[in-house]
Amino acid sequence: MDHQGSPLTRRRTLLAGAGLAVAAAGLRPAAAAGAAAPARPATPTRPTAPTGPETRAGFGLTPQQLAGQRVIYSYPGATVPQDLLDLIAQGLAGGVIIFGQNVTSLAQITAAVQQLQEANAQSPVAAPLLVMTDQEGGLVRRLPGGPVMSQKQIGESADPPGAAAAAGTEAGRLLRGAGVNVNLAPVLDVYRTPGDFDDQFQRSYSMDPDVVAACGRAFITAQQDQRVAATAKHFPGLGPACADQNTDAGPVTLTTPLTELRGIDERPYGPAVEAGVDLVMVSWAVYPALDPDRPAGLSPRVVQDELRHRHHFHGVTVTDAINAGALTALGTPPQNAVAAARAGMDLILDATRDVSQGLALVQGLGDALANGDLDPREFRAALHRTVRLRRNLA
Repeated sequence: MDHQGSPLTRRRTLLAGAGLAVAAAGLRPAAAAGAAAPARPATPTRPTAPTGPETRAGFGLTPQQLAGQRVIYSYPGATVPQDLLDLIAQGLAGGVIIFGQNVTSLAQITAAVQQLQEANAQSPVAAPLLVMTDQEGGLVRRLPGGPVMSQKQIGESADPPGAAAAAGTEAGRLLRGAGVNVNLAPVLDVYRTPGDFDDQFQRSYSMDPDVVAACGRAFITAQQDQRVAATAKHFPGLGPACADQNTDAGPVTLTTPLTELRGIDERPYGPAVEAGVDLVMVSWAVYPALDPDRPAGLSPRVVQDELRHRHHFHGVTVTDAINAGALTALGTPPQNAVAAARAGMDLILDATRDVSQGLALVQGLGDALANGDLDPREFRAALHRTVRLRRNLA
């Protein structure tokens, strides 16, 4: 997620054969949707894994439809393509990400989001579509409006937590008004040197992890009070990355020692989890101190052991762009999507602006589920987390 450039990356645009029960995953056919949305929990809770007969297929969703609930699509231009609306109506999409090229005005994108949700109302899954964007503030804003201050400006202000809270409220009100229910912010990276990967676009609050933690917590709390989910990113941290270490462009290895990684880069995540952050985005960099063999978002050691167990995060995990250059040598996007799901990533984000690429991810995940290449119990838990979030955002 950074400056304008190639349309195929996120960073360069910033300036039941599977034996799954739909009911067990928290899904219901649309006709059954009548109850009021549950009140938003004050803090995240660990989902209860279903057992017994609930694990048998019951409501007739196909593996592809179940897989679709874990895929975030993207599309080109300002007009929502009919094929995307059709896929959403068929229950083959969990969400859509909005990029700058999709927005010409606030009124236009509000109408586009309404189109997306109207299509979703025909889906067999009775939960709002996740509609997400990057509204970090400063240079990184998809929708016209605030926050005007960058994260770095907030961190350098007289009252960083107060300024961060104001920015969270402003972002939440703007996005909620447009129908966008997830913000891929705040960035919790702790930058190291002026002009490095995060600092070159003023995306990091500070070089001080305590300032980052305080600002991140304030932003998350204020934004989620507006019923817009916040996303802490990029776990376990891209703060050590140099200006040219961009996972969208190619592989990145950060050789940060474990004590430094946990003492500085991961430090803001404890307060974020305590604040009830809804989502965490995991980095595509490789961290040899945690797992020398795989990018973080493909590593169970990072996603399960470090994020979920060490930090007690029980919310929704979301990948960075699955088409990132950091993953090209490891497999096709559908293959990498399966690897990410196996590692514990709940949502797989496509950033190609090509609806067919999102559908390819659905097909790859659905085939892996049907063939037993993905564990049905873990798949069910991921569905439970994502659908619970969607219903809480209604």
